Amino acid sequence: MTAHAPTAEERRTVRAMAGFGVPQEQIATFLDIDAKTLRKHFRAELDRGSIEVTTKVAQSLFRMATEGNNVAAAIFGMKARAGWRERHGVSVGPREDGPPAVVWEASAA
Repeated sequence: MTAHAPTAEERRTVRAMAGFGVPQEQIATFLDIDAKTLRKHFRAELDRGSIEVTTKVAQSLFRMATEGNNVAAAIFGMKARAGWRERHGVSVGPREDGPPAVVWEASAA
């Protein structure tokens, strides 16, 4: 058996597939190598691929939240970074002029 010699094209492919979240077993199958061989020869690509995609998505979301007037992106950013969360609840209480009232509550905190 000969030792695996990764090509530049294989390195790009592994980095991209790892970034898209393809499981290592499937990447190894695609390259027609064992998963242990994949991890041995492509460790940096496996690690960096995921980091690169996460960074690009974070940059895009940040721009959408701060420059693109995207309310959903801004809310998500505050939930993820600032600990904001939504609270939903029901309260039943007396009303001054009659039977108890049921109030649905939704708030961000």
